[in-house]
Order: sequence, then structure tokens, then C-alpha cells
Amino acid sequence: MNRTTKASLATALTMLAAPVAAAPCVEVTLTGTQGGPPVFMGQAGSGTLVRYGDTETGCSDVFLQFDTGRGTTQQLSKIGVPVGKLNAVFFTHIHSDHSEGLIDMAQLRWHFNSKGPKLDVVCSADAPSPAGHTMSCSKFTSSIGDAMIASGEMAQRLAENPKRLAGGPADLLNTVTFTPTEQVAKVWEQGDVAVSAIRSTHVPGHASYRVDTPAGSVVIGGDAGNDARKPPRASSTSAQVELLADGADILVHSVIHPVMGPDGTSGFPPPIYFRQSTATDLGGLSQRAGVGHLMLTHLIPPMGAPRQGPYVIEGGGLSEADYTDAVQAGGFEGDVTVGTDLATHRIVQQ
Repeated sequence: MNRTTKASLATALTMLAAPVAAAPCVEVTLTGTQGGPPVFMGQAGSGTLVRYGDTETGCSDVFLQFDTGRGTTQQLSKIGVPVGKLNAVFFTHIHSDHSEGLIDMAQLRWHFNSKGPKLDVVCSADAPSPAGHTMSCSKFTSSIGDAMIASGEMAQRLAENPKRLAGGPADLLNTVTFTPTEQVAKVWEQGDVAVSAIRSTHVPGHASYRVDTPAGSVVIGGDAGNDARKPPRASSTSAQVELLADGADILVHSVIHPVMGPDGTSGFPPPIYFRQSTATDLGGLSQRAGVGHLMLTHLIPPMGAPRQGPYVIEGGGLSEADYTDAVQAGGFEGDVTVGTDLATHRIVQQ
């Protein structure tokens, strides 16, 4: 081997041995994709985990959970994320299929993380409804352990371990409320991660969120729909979410398939259909906003389900292709994930 060959080989080996610089990354996991309160094949309730860090730490420096449907704690455990690691929980709205998992989550943190730190819960301020009731995230969080307190279970646990907080799991929640408006506004930040929100239409107090990081941006639309609650209208999607999603790398959004519409035979209630965003219109929104990757969640109906609750699906259960085709019919040319529980997409800063 001559000197030139030896030198070239040494250079190549040095390059191979050199450590690869860690790059910022953001990872999105659908912790639950069930559409609405029904249950199909054990799917978990609505939720999305957004984690940020770098490739060296596995995107594991900041953990943000958006909505906490039933089974969220179990889903997080499957991907090695104890609830004690969460930095914040964000609610799009306080429907049970988006929020009931917080009860289990808060109870578990109370058992094993009573020393803190507290968990930030970020959500809308009290929102009165035209029907006369009020949607109240703050009352939900402050009452999170009331059933266990009333049953005596909390007192029994405290007798076993007096180091736990005497007030129960509510003492471990730091509820941060804001009033969603038509303007995008920052509602939470930590280090390089900033979360903004905007008002969106579904029920009083509904908000949609955007997470911005050096690695990329993620928008969580929740169950947002158009301000016009029924046709005639240009789209079923939210103009506010479209503004929020401008240039986003990933949009996570609830979806309803057009087969559930009043023109079909399912008998699905038109008012509920009209307050969701259709797959086709989400394709159009994503294309206009320049979204890179659309992740469909809260599927109505779930893939393969013969019915949505009591409502029979015309032609039988829908496939992944049925949803993808509907999105592409709206003009979207980017990547599509038709949500299944624990589906994950990662972005690494280039």
C-alpha cells in the first residue's frame, strides 16, 4: 500500500470515527385516534404527544400532551413516557373523549410524584354557552380528585404515605388559562419550544394550538370546524386553523369522512357532521396553507368499523385508501397519515 493510499484510508477512517453532531428534532405521536365517545377495537381516546429535543436524546427534552382521552396513560407507557415526564398538557376543549384521561394521569402523578414539579395544564378560560351552561377547564382540574376524596380512597392512600399531597391530585396541577381570540397568541414556552393558540369553532372555549421549535412546527387543530355551522359555506374547515397552520410542517386534525354526510344513509346527525372537518376539505386547507404532512386523527368513522356508535356505515368499514383518496380529492399533494394509535412522525432539522 503506497503513502497516498494509506493517507486516504486514514482520512476515511477518521471521518467515520468522528461523532455525528446532534440535530434538533420534533416527534409527533397520536396517543389516541378514536372519533368521539364510542369505542372500537380498543382504540384510545383523542390525544397527541409532541416531544422535542435532539437526535442524541431521542427528541426527549420536552414532552407536551395535547388532549388526554381515555387510555392516554397506558398509551404513553407503551412508548416509554411516564406521566411524570410530561411538562404540560393542553386541552383543545373539555369534551370527555378529549379530557377524561387526565383523571388517571393526575392520580398517578399524585401517587409517585407528589414532590413535584407541578404539571402545567393549559386551556381556555371559562366559556359561557348560549345554552346557559359554562365550559370550565379550571373547574375540571380543581375537581380532578373529588370522586376519590369522597370515596375515602384518598384518605386511605394518605394513611399509607403521608408524604403525598393532602389535597389530592389537584394540588399537582398548575392550571394556566387564556382567552382564545382571532389572533395567534403565545400561551406557553420553555427553552426553544413555544406554543401558540387561536380561537376555533366546535364548542365554547375550543382552541387550536401550534408548537414551534428549531426542528419544525406542529399544529393541533382539535375538533375545529367552520364558523358557519352548516352549508352554504366554502369549506367545513376552520379559517382560524388555516391561519395557524400557515407553513407548518405537520398538521394534526380530527376528521370526518364524507360518507357520514346527510346525503348518505348512515343517519348520522347533520349538526354533528357539520361541526367537524371533512377529509376532503382538510386536504384543501393543508394545500393552501403549505402544510408538509397531514396526520388525521379522531377518525369518524374508525377504519374498518361497520358503524359509528349506532350509525351504520354505508358500504361497510372504510379503508386507509378511502381516507387518503378523500384528502387528495381536496388537492393536497403532501404526505398523509391516516391515524392509528401510536402512529409517529419525526422531523429532524436539516
